[in-house]
Amino acid sequence: MNNTVMDLSIFNLAIAYVFVLVLLFIFKARGIKREKLILIATTRMTIQLTIMGYILMYVFQNPSWWLTIIMLTIMISFAIYNVYKRVKSEMSKPLKQLVALSMVFGYLVTVGIFLFLVLRITPWFKPQYIIPISGMIIGNAMTGISLGANKLCSGMRDKRELIENSLMLGATPAAATRDIVNDAFDSAILPTMNNMLTMGIVSLPGMMTGQILSGTFPITAIKYQIGIMLAILGCTALTVVVFVTLGYKTFFSKKGTLE
Repeated sequence: MNNTVMDLSIFNLAIAYVFVLVLLFIFKARGIKREKLILIATTRMTIQLTIMGYILMYVFQNPSWWLTIIMLTIMISFAIYNVYKRVKSEMSKPLKQLVALSMVFGYLVTVGIFLFLVLRITPWFKPQYIIPISGMIIGNAMTGISLGANKLCSGMRDKRELIENSLMLGATPAAATRDIVNDAFDSAILPTMNNMLTMGIVSLPGMMTGQILSGTFPITAIKYQIGIMLAILGCTALTVVVFVTLGYKTFFSKKGTLE
């Protein structure tokens, strides 16, 4: 295969922004007031990706364990912050702490297994592997726990009377909230499962497409993509299951009553 990648000139890339103009026109024609959000999102995406591109160039050219750790810490910290912003209900301090704990735990377990047992990267901090792979894993876990947290908080709020009735009948907090916890976990995992169901037929994932464009043989790219998707599934499952199985407890007092 040809290992050269066709570069995009600034002019050619600028042409792609016509799609933003199309979106603005559609929203304007439909009378939907989203113009400001579209422009902010497009500008932020462009600036953030450009800055990240230069940062990654430096990190790739100067690989070191401490630079890699700084990058990973920033990524997971920003992901945790975004979970807080995405959850519509107000979360208590213990619940926010649990979000952070679950994200860090799920990521460390998943990336440890995937990098050291599946890819067997040497050295472990090789940035061109660990940073993009971690980005995909953390990003999907962030989406999963956001969905799970929203579902858990809304379920505890909307079914408060049902939970209290169950407690009065002698149910434990775990039994009284079992369906809510299961629904939260299911809601968090479902998008990843749906993505896996259509992958390869309806859509070609970004990592696989990028590898093919860079000259990698399709079969090699497919093997990497399968491994990544399994890691994403594992990290999302671990992150969410830790969160929901411990998260419901933050809604109860030490005596087992709803706060």
